[in-house]
Amino acid sequence: MRDFDLVVIGDANPDVVAGPLSGPLAFGQREQLVAHAGLVLGGSAAIMACGAARLGLRVAFAGRVGADPAGVFVRDALAGRGVDVSFLVTDPELATPLTVVVTTEDGDRAILTAPGCLTATDAEDVPRELLAATRHVHAASFFLMPRLACSLAAVFARARALGATTSLDTNDDPAGRWDRGLLDPVLEVTDFLLPNAAEARALGLYPATGAGPYPRPPRGEGVSGDEVAAPPRQPPTVVIKDGGNGALALRGTRLLHAPAVPVEPVDTVGAGDSFDAGFVAATLRGLDLAPAMALAVACGSLSTRGHGGTAAQPTWDEARAATSDNSERGIH
Repeated sequence: MRDFDLVVIGDANPDVVAGPLSGPLAFGQREQLVAHAGLVLGGSAAIMACGAARLGLRVAFAGRVGADPAGVFVRDALAGRGVDVSFLVTDPELATPLTVVVTTEDGDRAILTAPGCLTATDAEDVPRELLAATRHVHAASFFLMPRLACSLAAVFARARALGATTSLDTNDDPAGRWDRGLLDPVLEVTDFLLPNAAEARALGLYPATGAGPYPRPPRGEGVSGDEVAAPPRQPPTVVIKDGGNGALALRGTRLLHAPAVPVEPVDTVGAGDSFDAGFVAATLRGLDLAPAMALAVACGSLSTRGHGGTAAQPTWDEARAATSDNSERGIH
């Protein structure tokens, strides 16, 4: 038996979340009042790790924090949620990353990140013994960690050789380049690619022309199964998070859709990361693609009930109950 079900590689930082704004963010030294603000654990990888631990997985985290109070906050927050931080490196020179999230009343958000030691995170922070001790390896925030991005294909290949499966959530590319030359070698050793609709479009998974089984979004941010385009490179199974529309994935030549679980969202920060946690947890428990998607959608939806990415993450039983309650909406 392996020591861990899941190793998560990536970003971990404090998030200062404030909002919602009723109008545009004002400059000119204007002060705007919002209903809520909080200091919470952030970072796509960290939120995903906490969600997976909440679902009952044995989770270890690999990455970096600084030798500063923010790093202590992150380490304590992860450990307090049941995540093993034995492999979380303390960088002696660079600061812990810090993110400020400003939310709006329509559910959108602006994200400002000082990357700090993320730029120094690399393959050496993910030792072979850790890869050998886990069933699955998940990486997040690919474009925020340039050194790790260049070596992640080797990390995933080693994990696979040691018997683990792999998944990747690239998250946004702040530079807007979406470098497929950098990403494609990683996709060759990735079992599950977990973008949201906007990221999938930016990664070129939706060419404007062509025929095939993968969905192409219409105008706007949503994804529609009514239009299709040529599939991306294999082998990843691509599961696309589409917010209030649920999720989409391909199985053979059949397009699967899992509808969202109806909730009144308080804060959507980290919902996609909770989705990732649910999908990986369901897959590791042996669920097939369709029920794994449904469970993941439930985890993402339920996580929006509280402020910050981790406060309202569901347990396995809560997610299963929500999936059952939503079953009449169907997966097709």
